[in-house]
Amino acid sequence: MSATHSTHPSSAQQQWTGGLTAFAGVMLLVAGILGVFRGIMAIAHDDVFVTTPNYVFKFDLTSWGWIHLVLGVIAVIVGCGLFSLAMWARVAGVGIAALVIIANFLSLPYYPVWSVVMIALSGFIIWALCVVQPDEAVEGP
Repeated sequence: MSATHSTHPSSAQQQWTGGLTAFAGVMLLVAGILGVFRGIMAIAHDDVFVTTPNYVFKFDLTSWGWIHLVLGVIAVIVGCGLFSLAMWARVAGVGIAALVIIANFLSLPYYPVWSVVMIALSGFIIWALCVVQPDEAVEGP
C-alpha cells in the first residue's frame, strides 16, 4: 500500500505559487516606487526630515536620499521581473528586500514611522518569495 505522488504541481499549488509571487512583485514595486519618492525628497529638500545629531550611522540626508533612490529603482526593476516568475527575480527580490530592510534600519532616526513600515513590508516580500518551494514553481509561458 504505497501512495504515488505526482511530480507535477496541482492546480491549487500553481495558484498559490503564482499568487504569492504576484503579491511579492506588487509589493516590491510599491516599495521601490516609495523608495524612489523618498530618495527624491531627501535629495531635493533634505531639510524636510528630522536630523539626529548623535547617531552612530550618521550620513548626510542627501546621501541617504541617493541610497534610497538607487535601492528603489532596483526594486522596481526586480519587481517587474517577478511577474515573469523567473528564479533570478525571486533571488534578486529577496536580496533587494534585505538591503531595503538594512537601509531603513540605518535611517530609522531620520524617518522612524516610515522606516518601520518599509521594514515590515520588506519582511512580507521576503516571506512571499521564500515560502514557495522551487519544485512548486510554475514555469512562465
